[in-house]
Amino acid sequence: MPNVTLHFNHKLTGADFNKNIAWFEQRKLAKTDHAQNPTGDAYVKADFERPKEIAVDFDFLIGADGAHSASRYHMMKFARVTYQQEYIDTLWCEFRIEPRSSDGFFAISPNHLHIWPCGSSMFIAIPSSDKSFTCTLFAPASYFASLSGLPTEKFLSSFLKNFPGVCPELISPKELLRQFKENPHLPLISIKCTPYHYKSSVVILGDAAHAMVPFYGQGMNAGLEDVRTLFDFLDAHDVYSDSPKLATTRDQRREGALNAYTAQRTPDAWTINDLALRNYEEMRSGVTSPIYRMRKWLEETINIYLPALGWRTQYTRVSFENQRYSEVEKAVARQGRIILAGTSLSFLGITCFTAFRFLRRSYLGG
Repeated sequence: MPNVTLHFNHKLTGADFNKNIAWFEQRKLAKTDHAQNPTGDAYVKADFERPKEIAVDFDFLIGADGAHSASRYHMMKFARVTYQQEYIDTLWCEFRIEPRSSDGFFAISPNHLHIWPCGSSMFIAIPSSDKSFTCTLFAPASYFASLSGLPTEKFLSSFLKNFPGVCPELISPKELLRQFKENPHLPLISIKCTPYHYKSSVVILGDAAHAMVPFYGQGMNAGLEDVRTLFDFLDAHDVYSDSPKLATTRDQRREGALNAYTAQRTPDAWTINDLALRNYEEMRSGVTSPIYRMRKWLEETINIYLPALGWRTQYTRVSFENQRYSEVEKAVARQGRIILAGTSLSFLGITCFTAFRFLRRSYLGG
């Protein structure tokens, strides 16, 4: 792309969204802080030196800089942003199941998402391209603290009790303990805000606008959908048209497009944020309920064998279709009411039939 210039190691430190000026610090070294890859001495030394700051004039700033977004932080100084941030009472730690030593193939089926539900916690395994499994333990912070304080034998017995079949069948006791101690125990953040823009100057996308917990696997998808939706509105408002017949300026058309974008995207982003939290409850505890499994079986059966009814599961609508998240929630709620009504009528019918037969026998017997 000859008209695109990439600048690395530049940190956004300020912005004036009325004058369309942004300030960046030019850092000499990339910061690589990570629990498994700590920053080296060279960066620590450079960090004490004041980086050079540059001012950049811009026409339109798109902030896609993650949950701890500097773009959002500076935009909030100009726009009246409603903002909500929540750290849920869950930490996560990553583990790895190696390929089978006998043939180098997957140790368990690669065609399934494997879940070990345990009420307030769960352990999951997802296949990787190298025939290993990337696994994650999700649990309350108190559970991590209790495991950290246990001697080796009690740690392993606790893991065996809560997640049977993981150790030693898939991960050796030595590896399980090593990975738990060495891999970071990280928090999960959920963010909602609105609006996503200020005038025609700036818009935020992805986690900067709506960071969510990972339990629906929609974080990146929602961010990519942000881009598609944003450009649909930009095109619909002729933002990039140079036609002299247009009665408005490009800034006015862009502001109209961003107003429409925020109005549509906010309820959708907030919905998938809530669905992700609810899905965590289902994954760690709901899947063990016979009523839950019966409902899921019924929904999937109707979805597969009666497609003409337009009946689709929530997962199908969210993961494989372009239906808006807010519309998905309404459609699934309607399907739930139909199932409840149908189940209630069936139960009532069976009860009435049983009562009729009982009364009939009693009458004939009398």
